[in-house]
Amino acid sequence: MLVAQALAQARERGVPRLDAQLLVAHHLGRSRSWVLAHGDDEIAPDRRAALLADIDRLAQGVPLAYLRGEREFHGLTLEVSPAVLIPRPDTEILVDWALQILQPKTAAGEAMRVADLGTGSGAIALAVRRGCPGAEVVATDLSVAALDVARRNASRLGLAIDFRTGSWWQPLAGERFDLLLSNPPYIAEGDRHLAALLHEPQAALTPGGDGLSALRTLAHGGPAHLTEGGWLLLEHGHDQAQAVADALTAAGLVAVETRVDLAGLPRCTGGRRAGR
Repeated sequence: MLVAQALAQARERGVPRLDAQLLVAHHLGRSRSWVLAHGDDEIAPDRRAALLADIDRLAQGVPLAYLRGEREFHGLTLEVSPAVLIPRPDTEILVDWALQILQPKTAAGEAMRVADLGTGSGAIALAVRRGCPGAEVVATDLSVAALDVARRNASRLGLAIDFRTGSWWQPLAGERFDLLLSNPPYIAEGDRHLAALLHEPQAALTPGGDGLSALRTLAHGGPAHLTEGGWLLLEHGHDQAQAVADALTAAGLVAVETRVDLAGLPRCTGGRRAGR
């Protein structure tokens, strides 16, 4: 089988062109540009079966990131598996906002404590830690399997994170932080988008009901875990900004604002505890 024939077979199965090229590159240990320039090269027999099996999986909707075992996020290459949600570019908005808050303070010598709740692959916590080395970062998740992935990412990247197991505020009992972050499950039960996400952990995508239960839990409990002047930033669905803003305001936070994603849709809302 030639490289071009593998790409043609993927195309016949309905696999997007770019995904097919990246999958072939992954199996051959080459770059995408090499694949594009070497269509007439033969694929070694010992690689064919695994490649064809993954083309079938890709055609069946298994995300490319799971087949490759990695995903780029905020300049980091992260291990991903079906135990964790695949990090999305829109979540980088949350990281950028966090760094905007943290970097001036750590540059001025302030000690900043950060917690990422529901960390999954560790994407948010690791990007914040890399972008703000002076911050102390705690990351929590209810899933032990997800935390195993996050710990491997932290170890490979050489970034120190305090990982803890538990649901939402439970692992942080009695503690306060200068910045709290979360990309919780927020898709409503029965939402049409869930059909395309069947291979990702459903508990990381939807809490059921109207999709707001985790967001409300985080908004309600946030002030008790914030220092004076500390921020709580939450990612949410494009149609949930007002509900999240209302929940943060009801919890007593001030300076509540929403930021938009790459498509210009409301994606992250945060508020600050009154004080310094």
